[in-house]
Amino acid sequence: MTNTPMAEDDYRRLCQRIRATIWDELDPLEQRIEDEEAIPYDIVLPALRESGAFGLLVPREYGGSGLSIGQYLPIIAEFAKIQGGLRVIVHVHNSFAHALSEIGSPEQCAAILPGAATGSRSLAFALTEPDHGTGADLGTTATAKGTGYVLSGRKWLITNSDIATHFLVFAKTDPEQVSAFLVERDAPGFGIRPLPETMGCKGGEHGILTLDDVPVPGSALVGAVGSGQQHLERALEISRVFIAASSLGTAERSLELSLAHAGTRVTFGKPIGERQAIQRYLAEMAIDIYALRGMLIDAAGKWDAGKRIPAESAMCKQFGLEAVGRVTDRALLIHGGIGYTRRHPIERLYRDARLNWLEEGTPTIQYMVAARELLSGFAFADALSSLSTQ
Repeated sequence: MTNTPMAEDDYRRLCQRIRATIWDELDPLEQRIEDEEAIPYDIVLPALRESGAFGLLVPREYGGSGLSIGQYLPIIAEFAKIQGGLRVIVHVHNSFAHALSEIGSPEQCAAILPGAATGSRSLAFALTEPDHGTGADLGTTATAKGTGYVLSGRKWLITNSDIATHFLVFAKTDPEQVSAFLVERDAPGFGIRPLPETMGCKGGEHGILTLDDVPVPGSALVGAVGSGQQHLERALEISRVFIAASSLGTAERSLELSLAHAGTRVTFGKPIGERQAIQRYLAEMAIDIYALRGMLIDAAGKWDAGKRIPAESAMCKQFGLEAVGRVTDRALLIHGGIGYTRRHPIERLYRDARLNWLEEGTPTIQYMVAARELLSGFAFADALSSLSTQ
């Protein structure tokens, strides 16, 4: 279902509440999370619940805010300005609550989404495998047994695996069909263990799942048998836009810090911001940010109008990761050696941004999707016509 925009006054109040939570309650936890490589859930989860951050994309009929995509993107971008593990929690929860609202049955939505809106339930996406690829290359199987299924296989790099109550597991129902199933955390034969610590986004958990003949009822099947590939593509399509918005937030924060540093760091008697080389870095950063914002506005507008955006989402995601890579590179150059120290935000932003290369598909996948859509007839006619003054 496509959410309709929240009323302007209500949206403004929601944004103010979330912004206060981000900067007053969550941002001060950065150093603790980085040092301990663990998120203090006893502080973070209540703060996110109280602010309404868990229900942003849950439809209003299930108790959420039911934001449009255009309204959601600035919020996830703001989360991307602080410690990356915190952004990951919010991104994954909202992405797949949104996916379930679109692909789940009324019974599945009614069972999970009200809890998702309050944060008492959370859904993680179980796709990636250590021994296979994705989609048609999955190794996890779902074998029909009685009125249900038995799932067997392994998944890894499953984000939010430490807090998720439900997992959307993709498995082969026969050699040519991929299907999707909702698996509860405490299902018999379902094991969860952590992976080693990551380069950035510290504290965010990306676990290994083992499915040892896990029984699930027939009601756990999401959609029809064999519809998993279509579900997968739709879920990843909009989630790639969310990753691009995360790239935007990190880039914006990097530029903010760089502008401040360029105005206060003095060498040879004047601020480095007066030097042409630094000015060029700042301008290049701003150009990337401006371009990415425009792409996101276009993609969000199309999705909210009920259109599919496979090419746009892949291009947003790819350009976003390239843009935030360039921006954080230049931010490090502007800050010099002090930006390389672990007590400076630039060092963390630089590391956190690199997860964007991998989430929801590597660069090669984004190029493949964009090229496939171009060869299938995708054109920029709608975007170009909007520029016409006639």
